[in-house]
Amino acid sequence: MAVTSSTRKGINQWLILIIGFIVVIAAIMIFLFVLRGVFGKFSVNELVPDGRVIKNVLLGREPNVAILYSDYTQNMLPENSTWLWENITTWERFLGYGDNKFKIITDGEIERGKLFEYELLILPGTLSLSDREIIHIKKYLDKGGSIFATSGTASYSHDGKWRGWRFFSEVFGVKFSREIGDGDLTKIHTLRGGLPITANVPTGYPLHIATWDNPIAVEVLDPRTEQISFWYNYRLEEGLVREGIKKTAGMVYGKYGFGRFVWMGFDINSVIGVQEDYIYFDRMFRNCISWLQKEPIAFIKDWPSGFRAAAVLMPTFSNEVQNVRNLLPLLTNENIEATFFVEPSFAQSNNELIQYLAEFGEVAAIVDIGYLASVNDTINKLYDYEVQLDNLLNAKKTIEKITRKTVSGFVPYYGLFDKNTVMAIVKAGYDYLLSDSLTDRSVPRIVIKGDKRISSITKTARDDYEVIRNFGLHQPEFQLYTYQEDIDRVLFEGGLYVYKMHTDYQCKLENIEVVKDVIKELKKKKFWITTTKKIYKWYKAKDYLEIRSEKRGRNRVAVTISNPSDELITNIVIYVDLNNKADRISIETEVIGTKNATYSHQRGLEILHLYVDDLEAGESRTFYIDFDIIQS
Repeated sequence: MAVTSSTRKGINQWLILIIGFIVVIAAIMIFLFVLRGVFGKFSVNELVPDGRVIKNVLLGREPNVAILYSDYTQNMLPENSTWLWENITTWERFLGYGDNKFKIITDGEIERGKLFEYELLILPGTLSLSDREIIHIKKYLDKGGSIFATSGTASYSHDGKWRGWRFFSEVFGVKFSREIGDGDLTKIHTLRGGLPITANVPTGYPLHIATWDNPIAVEVLDPRTEQISFWYNYRLEEGLVREGIKKTAGMVYGKYGFGRFVWMGFDINSVIGVQEDYIYFDRMFRNCISWLQKEPIAFIKDWPSGFRAAAVLMPTFSNEVQNVRNLLPLLTNENIEATFFVEPSFAQSNNELIQYLAEFGEVAAIVDIGYLASVNDTINKLYDYEVQLDNLLNAKKTIEKITRKTVSGFVPYYGLFDKNTVMAIVKAGYDYLLSDSLTDRSVPRIVIKGDKRISSITKTARDDYEVIRNFGLHQPEFQLYTYQEDIDRVLFEGGLYVYKMHTDYQCKLENIEVVKDVIKELKKKKFWITTTKKIYKWYKAKDYLEIRSEKRGRNRVAVTISNPSDELITNIVIYVDLNNKADRISIETEVIGTKNATYSHQRGLEILHLYVDDLEAGESRTFYIDFDIIQS
């Protein structure tokens, strides 16, 4: 039978239709595969835009942040006071640097329930709230909203009458401790490390806060609330260190219902100081916003895998030098090393002893680079650059000749240093200096001079001169308790515990058992006990690393880590806050064939630890973290 043209036409149409259908299906599958590669796990429903998305596309994105201008609070202030408006203006400036769109709202709008239209509510210095506002704010939090509050939130009613701290206790899970008085113009506000809120802010950083607005200290009572900082200054204030830290929280964050909050006991206009203070506060502020909006936050842990803090034992020679031998069996039995500080002249007179000590760790120098002219003189009389350089070179040469090991660091004889010292350190080939300063962070500071990186390490704890000589604590149990207080403080911060001891006090036979107990305490609390040289090498490497995190869809976070240095960096721990309760974690690399990372995570938690064994010089890796969200 002959095939007619109409038959051929029908066959071609069906063939074209089938092929077209196959092409469409293939295109959809490829499209979904590409989406899966970019965004990780997703459902088809997520591809369909809702009404709000369409509205944002057509009319522009609506504000997702509301800032309350509280007339109730303004009415409490002196006539013509601009304090509240100045605070709000600063909030606008800080929020304006990011991608958030914001709107100023009133007490009335909150009372009418308008706050439910926003993801984040800012309460800047909002002392007065009506009962209706409080009810709506609690409902807002309970349904998943976030608030960022400062100062004595809701401690007064709408008509200016004292309400008390009930709002604090119920919402923030804290108890009011006290107001920070204005006896001093500024107050040190110490920040903890190892938290999403303080990511990329130096552990133990002393933020300077003006006291003119009477900042507030609180005590955390509820396990859903985490303490970020403390006002207590162990160097100047009396009392027990543990209690002082516990009862003087200056910032907290946590959850209420399905919502989140960050509270600061001061207003952002109270942050003062040098440029560095503003830089680190800005970082912390952005971390707060990211956490409140459930954005992922990733940063490098301060110490190698498995350690919560670090410690260095620093025996220093004074009188009764042979007492140092009492320490050596402890180092051997505990399998740890110490950093011994010696003067060059002492090293020359005790050649054999110094050679022997080099087997138990690191030998560093005590160098005279200048002095304080008199007891009442406040001007540092340090030597000029050439004299400092000459003294540093001679000390290094003398000790290295005896120990046959590199001398990496030194401590100034009088604990003071200046810009000439830093330049002389670089020229002389030192890596670090130990300062007696008690005013800096509790982790090393990396100072860059040209292509050289040196480290400044500050005194972070009381030594035996203070504990035994000054305090008169000759009983071992009192010595140990005092050291334990500093150990717990440094652990709380996540910093470096500098345990400086002298041969005529802590190294005496009657006191050496306390050192043994201190070492056990450090090990029990997961301190990395090592030498100052190794601390320098680790922190130098860590300082090179660059990390960024990005949300890729609802169920994927991308974390990129880069090593721009010319050295291999090992044992890297990345702290990743997924900001969702997660399960069924899977990790893959962006580039096929790239070495993957391992991780630790407990089902239902938001925190994940990513372990990168090594990162070559100049290498960069991106890890895709996919997970299922556990709906509460």
